[in-house]
Amino acid sequence: MMISNLKSILFAIFVIFASSVYCIDDKCAACNAIAEELERGLMKEKPRNHLDMRHRLDSNGQRQGKLIDYRVSELRVVELLDGLCEKMQDYTLDKVDKSSKVWIKVNNWDNLKTSKQEARAHSKDISTFCGRLLEETEDDFSELIKKGSIKVGEVGKVLCQDLGRYLITKMLATMMKNTETQNYKSA
Repeated sequence: MMISNLKSILFAIFVIFASSVYCIDDKCAACNAIAEELERGLMKEKPRNHLDMRHRLDSNGQRQGKLIDYRVSELRVVELLDGLCEKMQDYTLDKVDKSSKVWIKVNNWDNLKTSKQEARAHSKDISTFCGRLLEETEDDFSELIKKGSIKVGEVGKVLCQDLGRYLITKMLATMMKNTETQNYKSA
């Protein structure tokens, strides 16, 4: 009896947690908003010197160690991704028309025309989604940054389509919906 109750409680906690993580309806748009914030980070990057890791001296008094190009360093990856999901708390959904919404960056929460409580809930949702997206893609994405494969203007394609597969999912869902509509009309 006690084990059954414990299982029920654990299941309820799991359902509540899972529903909050998966509450982003349009993952493609959310992923693109995250990619846009990463693009801003890339554009704001200032040229940096190489990282000098030559801190040891050999027996002749010569410095030993590596000189690492900042562009391919782990430090650059950390600086780009660190705090990204916290920055996503400045985003919320905004209605474009009756049927569509877009993720926007909010500069002043007091100037919002929508419910502030609802807007804050959306900002927490995208921040949570960002955390999950980075958890799924961080290793591969980090390697691409270090290889120099990520350029300004390409973050959305790499993060959302190649690694996250959110754009493909949306395109397939649209194609399946169109096919179902055509099959229904022809029947």
